[in-house]
Amino acid sequence: MTTVELTARALLLDMDGTLVNSDAVVEHVWRRWAARHGLDMERVLKVVHGRQAYVTMAELLPDRPMEVNRAEGARLLAEETATVEGIVPVAGAPALLAAIAEAPHALVTSADLALATARMRAAGLPMPEVVITAESVSASKPDPEGFLKAAAELGAAPAECLVFEDSGAGIAAGRAAGMRVIGVGPRAAQYAPTAWVPTLEHLRAEPLSFPGGGVRLIVDGPDGPDGPDVR
Repeated sequence: MTTVELTARALLLDMDGTLVNSDAVVEHVWRRWAARHGLDMERVLKVVHGRQAYVTMAELLPDRPMEVNRAEGARLLAEETATVEGIVPVAGAPALLAAIAEAPHALVTSADLALATARMRAAGLPMPEVVITAESVSASKPDPEGFLKAAAELGAAPAECLVFEDSGAGIAAGRAAGMRVIGVGPRAAQYAPTAWVPTLEHLRAEPLSFPGGGVRLIVDGPDGPDGPDVR
């Protein structure tokens, strides 16, 4: 059994793949998009997670005008927002959000506000008071802007924050912001986050009483690939 403790003044949480399991919806929508453009879905899946839609499109169709990517990205967002069947919380997410309800925390997602609201509601999860969405930033993950903006709104320095992420783009964004990153789920393991857990069930959160508040996280579970891996 491995147990590791981490403390932070603020927690910054990604949504899709971290708090909300939306993989089935995301892959359904993007599979149809890939078919329309003659693209291999495996190639699409390597870059779609964690980014705003137009950024994914720009990488996959680099010769296409950006205004076309933005317009089609908006249509895909609308399609995803209207599709909430099968949206469920990631294992351990309800307990984690309940435990940190009084501690400084924020949602930092590449979704727009409408999509974030629809998915959090469908998963039965409370929306944090501080929410950074696609409308809040000028650059998508892996740019660190969203995480830095959330930290500033919570009054925390980057080094005082812990980021929760499942994707390569999100983990890169957290590291670029100068923050520690907890990787959640199988996608995150390959990107060398500060700590990795297979699900949020391997985390326990305890509010701290020092000035400004904060959280102690206890990461525990069996050694090896099925338990916490702390670097």
